[in-house]
Amino acid sequence: MSDTQAPIGSGFGARTTADDVLAGRDLAGQVAIVTGGHSGLGLATTRALVRAGADVVVAARRRAAAQEALQDTAGVEIEELDLANLASVQAFAGRFVASGRRADIVIANAGIMACPETRVGPAWEAQFATNHLGHYALVNLLWPALVGGARVVVVSSAGHHHCGMRWDDVQFTRGYDKWQAYGQSKTANALFAVQLDAFGRDVGVRAFATHPGKIFTPLQRHLAKDEMVAAGWLDADGHPADPTFKTVEQGAATQLWAATARQLDGKGGLYCEDCDIAPLDVGDAPSFIGVRPHAVDRAQAHRLWRLSAELTGIDALKGAGDAPA
Repeated sequence: MSDTQAPIGSGFGARTTADDVLAGRDLAGQVAIVTGGHSGLGLATTRALVRAGADVVVAARRRAAAQEALQDTAGVEIEELDLANLASVQAFAGRFVASGRRADIVIANAGIMACPETRVGPAWEAQFATNHLGHYALVNLLWPALVGGARVVVVSSAGHHHCGMRWDDVQFTRGYDKWQAYGQSKTANALFAVQLDAFGRDVGVRAFATHPGKIFTPLQRHLAKDEMVAAGWLDADGHPADPTFKTVEQGAATQLWAATARQLDGKGGLYCEDCDIAPLDVGDAPSFIGVRPHAVDRAQAHRLWRLSAELTGIDALKGAGDAPA
């Protein structure tokens, strides 16, 4: 049975920062893996974890860029990882598992948003492949290093309100829409956390999905200024115009809260925002606040796991159960 998708009154909120969440916490001896941990939310996450004493492995597609971004941050190991390339995912996970280390925290942070139609691997749609399939494969391949007590945080988005799983055309072979594709990938992130938690809870692995909020980061690199002006994010001069946008330190707070909060001990499979468990959004029209039922549906979560296993040929938990979470 999944835990209740409802706020618990964490004491934090939308303006909570990464350091607020980790205040007083000593993470010395813990190992955290952060994908994309050298840019945007990932960089703020990495730095906060290091300040709290954790050893952080940053998995980055461009190793040189990560080294430059983190040159002033001690206690960080940088490894190459291209989530759109299964061979790269297998190589990264193989190196980590072979090291004999445990991973106490995995933050599946890296992603792309609203990019032009792009195909990777065996003609997979790039946002679904990078945001979901790469992380699905990574966590499965890291499984020996997670069993016994790890939290996996999958960074989703309120973008999941745009689109649920398009089961009849997951790869957008019949017409591409960048926002629908992004929305589906973020729904997949949330559903992955649901099923991962169901399979992992009996061996000490708990999983959460998070919405960081709206933040200006390199994630917007595929958006034109005019598009962001039309959305109300920028004014005509290109200056920030939406007061609900967060700083990167505020945006990183929810994934760090989900990764470390004692308030979540014994819980999992939940979607979080603003450093709390998010409410369900059950209105006829999406509000972009809280989580839509399609993103936490247990039957769809199980179906996505089976599809992901079929597409990637990877399933560390094969035989763990054929029923939904």
